[in-house]
Amino acid sequence: MAKTILVIGTFDTKADELEYLIGRIKTGGGHVLTMDVSVLGDPPIPVDVSKHEIASAVDETIEGLIALGEEGEAFAKMSAGAALTTRRLFDAGRFDGMIALGGTMGTDLALDCAQALPIGVPKYIVSTVAGSPLIAAERMAADVQFILWAGGLYGLNPLCKSSLSQAAGAVLGAAQLVERPAFDRPMIGMTSLGSSCLKYMKPLHAELTKRGYDVAVFHTTGMGGMAFERLAAEGAFACVMDFSLQEFVNVLHGSVVSAGADRLTGAGRSGTPQMVAPGAMDILDLAGWQEIPSIFADRPFHQHNRLIKNIAFNPEERVAIAHQMVDRLEAAKGPTHFFLTKGGIEEWDRPGEAAHDPEALAAFVEAASKALQGRVEASELDCHINDATFCDAVLAQLDVWVADGVVPRGTTAPS
Repeated sequence: MAKTILVIGTFDTKADELEYLIGRIKTGGGHVLTMDVSVLGDPPIPVDVSKHEIASAVDETIEGLIALGEEGEAFAKMSAGAALTTRRLFDAGRFDGMIALGGTMGTDLALDCAQALPIGVPKYIVSTVAGSPLIAAERMAADVQFILWAGGLYGLNPLCKSSLSQAAGAVLGAAQLVERPAFDRPMIGMTSLGSSCLKYMKPLHAELTKRGYDVAVFHTTGMGGMAFERLAAEGAFACVMDFSLQEFVNVLHGSVVSAGADRLTGAGRSGTPQMVAPGAMDILDLAGWQEIPSIFADRPFHQHNRLIKNIAFNPEERVAIAHQMVDRLEAAKGPTHFFLTKGGIEEWDRPGEAAHDPEALAAFVEAASKALQGRVEASELDCHINDATFCDAVLAQLDVWVADGVVPRGTTAPS
């Protein structure tokens, strides 16, 4: 069955580019539903969803938006209307995937439209700022795809056509081949780093799978935590095992390796049962290209690869981090259990390794232990987070929650 792609753009200024994109989708055997999000001009070609429908979705008129005299304010309202309309059209079964194109204005609007759609619905943004730090982690849908629109700011040319034709194939192919998540088994959302730093994910994944759960492990290097938080906030998980929290300390200290300001809050807001541990909270991530700030110049340093490097926090910083962490956990609406691993919190926090600092670890453990008392249920473990004892404690707590009906039992239904 041919798939229908929702094509979003400002048809007053980018009609040639959009018409070319539409033509490539049709050449590939797809159908198209067009949405015009212009404000000032009128499209030179017919569209299926007009700019007037977009404005009316937020109780506005195009004339009223123009009268505002502020393009940013007017387009923000169009973004809200486009997101509402996108979801309404999807719920009505009108399309199977979306693609939008634009510069900063069009990308801003497209991000809202992508967030309006469920995970598993193909969502592509062809953008002049794809991959830019202008796009904050919290603005991105968990499975949005970006394509850099090289040479595409104005007018068709061979470079522009190359980008647009690839984009047409990407979104149409995704709509044809996507296997949307069925969630026919309870899913556990887990955070971790690569197995060199945090090692629990492999044994836990095996044991949780045996118990009948699907397990999704998120790489906590910014985008992974962003996707994890969004899904946790939506209630996508039967249980959360958030054991890698360096994105939380990153945002506290201004690192660009960020999952957004709401890290460590998604499961709490949705009431999802969550287990939490302090994995990698002793180190700050920096982009490989960044200079080390002068205040950290004398700290232990680890060059992970050319993309990312790490520096260690001192005792005073770790004490402050412990209190901020507990404050967020205490606000959770659902069951929360914290595992305080007193023997270490990541692999580089062992004797002889770059981030090993017994004094700083002891300061964190003491501060966290005091802050947790009477506020968050906790277990203090005399082990390293990468020891088998930690995994055993996690599985034992899961079994308690299952027995108490807090977390649903796993099932052998196909995933």
